Amino acid sequence: MFEMFALPHLAALAAALAAFAAIVLYRKGLREERTNRRFRIGMALLLVLCEAALQLSYFIDGEWSAGSLPFQLCSLTLLLSAAALAFRWKRLYTIVFFLGTLGALQAMITPNLTQPFPHFRYFHFFIAHIGIIATAVYLLAVERYRPTLRSAFGALAWLHVLAIPAAIVNIATGTTNFMFLARKPETASLLDALAPWPWYLLQLELVAAALCLTLLGVAKLAYRINGRLRG
Repeated sequence: MFEMFALPHLAALAAALAAFAAIVLYRKGLREERTNRRFRIGMALLLVLCEAALQLSYFIDGEWSAGSLPFQLCSLTLLLSAAALAFRWKRLYTIVFFLGTLGALQAMITPNLTQPFPHFRYFHFFIAHIGIIATAVYLLAVERYRPTLRSAFGALAWLHVLAIPAAIVNIATGTTNFMFLARKPETASLLDALAPWPWYLLQLELVAAALCLTLLGVAKLAYRINGRLRG
């Protein structure tokens, strides 16, 4: 059974911080055309392979079901991150930066994971979520993406759009819990601090808005600090 904040969890968090720091530190080199292309395509392939490997594991273990469909927020932002990297679709930057970061960050702090190290699902879970946040860091540090107040609220609008197929499948099957719209996760999570279903969904509206604005503030602070250091 996976244990939160045990050594394997802390090791994964440390690896994440190292990956994010490396992107920031080597951001100038990553802007060089050939290096940039290799990084973007390599990261996009890694993200797609993560999802493909997960789906294959479900088939091999005889566990594939409607719940295996990629309608969780992190599954959706993983695929959108791959598309944003591979094709430089700037219209996806807002979704990836805000929703990808916030969803993957919450998942890494309180993993909805039962398999411990060194199970395949352990490696998939953390590689995929680190990859999502690494994409957001790349967009900010290398592509110089500038989030705005408008883009923050745009991300909130996209969150509701992405929730539509998840909610439809949840209702149609009666068993899935995509985006935790049907119930709270069985493992410990930040949702435990909120009201019971369905009231926590309303509370999440406020939480999501506050987190998007906080992330916007962090991004603006990072650019301000970087500007002063360069000056």
